Amino acid sequence: MRRTAGRTALGAPAAGPGPGLGTGPAVGPGSAAVADAPASPGGFAPTSTSASAPGPASVPEPVTVRQQLRTEFPFELPRGYVDESGTVHRDGVMRLATARDELIPLRDVRVQENPAYLSVVLLGRVITRLGTLPMVHDGIVENMFASDLAFLQDFYRQVNAEGHTRAAVECPHCSEPFEVELGGSRLGES
Repeated sequence: MRRTAGRTALGAPAAGPGPGLGTGPAVGPGSAAVADAPASPGGFAPTSTSASAPGPASVPEPVTVRQQLRTEFPFELPRGYVDESGTVHRDGVMRLATARDELIPLRDVRVQENPAYLSVVLLGRVITRLGTLPMVHDGIVENMFASDLAFLQDFYRQVNAEGHTRAAVECPHCSEPFEVELGGSRLGES
């Protein structure tokens, strides 16, 4: 006697009561019963795996694309910091600020007495390198020229608030808007 898998109205194999009961093949995801095939000695029709329903071994690995988070940004000061020996330091690196970087200076007595000192202390924490100086701290930042301090404050805002170092500007002659790169470029270059 031949057993065949039943068909539903849509042509898909109908599930039998299950394996071990001898009335039809078990049909589940990833397998399809072969219709009109001779039954095996155990009472089950042979099954084949179709290309449209791959088994677990043929599932392709998902491709994950990881973007590297940029946390350090190079800059060049307009004038430069002059140390005790007269050496001018212009090239530096600023890292992204953390919540801790913004909270700790609020406990500083100098900041509590004069809120304008906040940016000096904050910049002293996030500037990781300046020229050949072995260490950058708020004492160095407070001895910078005002134009360099203003540049660093704007650079900090660009890096931490907007996530990039480009600034939207407008041509003073033709009023055409364009972007300039603040990080690592000389002033006046576009």
